Amino acid sequence: MTKFESEVKVIPFPQEVVYEKLSDLNNLEKVKDRLPEDKVKNLTFSTDSMSVEVPPVGNITLQVVEKEPCKCIKFGTTTSPLPFNLWIQLLPVSDAQCKMKLTIGMELNPFMKAMVQKPLQEGIQKMADMLAMIQY
Repeated sequence: MTKFESEVKVIPFPQEVVYEKLSDLNNLEKVKDRLPEDKVKNLTFSTDSMSVEVPPVGNITLQVVEKEPCKCIKFGTTTSPLPFNLWIQLLPVSDAQCKMKLTIGMELNPFMKAMVQKPLQEGIQKMADMLAMIQY
C-alpha cells in the first residue's frame, strides 16, 4: 500500500472538540465556500459521508468506516476511480491544543504512483490546511 501524508498541523483547540466537529461531516458544510470552485464541485455532506466532484478525476464518495473516539476517523471510498482510504489522526498537545495529520492509503502500481503522487500530496496538504483553519 502506498501512503501519502500531510504535514502535522497544530490546531488551537482541544482534541475532544476537534474530534466532535470532524466526526459529524455535516459540520464541514461551513467550509465549502473556502474551496476553489475550479478544483472541487458539487460537494455534499451527510453525518458519515461526503461526495465531491474533482475535475478531471471524477466523482468521489467517502464513507466513515471506523472511529476511535478523540483519536482517529477512518474513511473508505464507496465511489472513486481509484479506491483509497483516508485517516484523520488527532493527538493532544495540551488541554487547549492538538495535532492533526491526514493520511491517504491506496494500492498503486509504479506507473500509477508516478502519475498521481504529486496531485495527491498537494491535495492532502490543502485538505489539512483547510481543516486546520476551522473555528472548532
